[in-house]
Amino acid sequence: MIVSNHAKCASAVFITFSGNCREALAFYQTCFGGSLLFEPFETGWQGHPEKPIVIGSLFSDSIIIHGSDLVYNEGRKVGNYMAVFLHCKTLGERQVLIEKLEFDTAHSATVDHESQKLVEIVDRFEVRWILAV
Repeated sequence: MIVSNHAKCASAVFITFSGNCREALAFYQTCFGGSLLFEPFETGWQGHPEKPIVIGSLFSDSIIIHGSDLVYNEGRKVGNYMAVFLHCKTLGERQVLIEKLEFDTAHSATVDHESQKLVEIVDRFEVRWILAV
């Protein structure tokens, strides 16, 4: 169990990753700042070069993201039925996040994000984000 000064009640998102939870949360830390906590699996796991993460957490002022490398029996399925919603205070704040998160930067150059209330992007970990202003 993770105990920290971040233990207040707050909305958070939980994402199951494909063996790259530590890398993904470290990437999100470069986007949102904050502090990371990881609880690795006690022993190695076949097919994983490192100990898988049971639960990893990023605590920042704007978002709390929890994640894990452990997948339910049916496996990890990527779909468009779920997205992380984040309300940005300004267009500039949102543009900075778009530049940090967006995987397909060629697509971004052709879109006028400033005129849109909601911007949907997919990051390199196949997580869908809805950024509002």
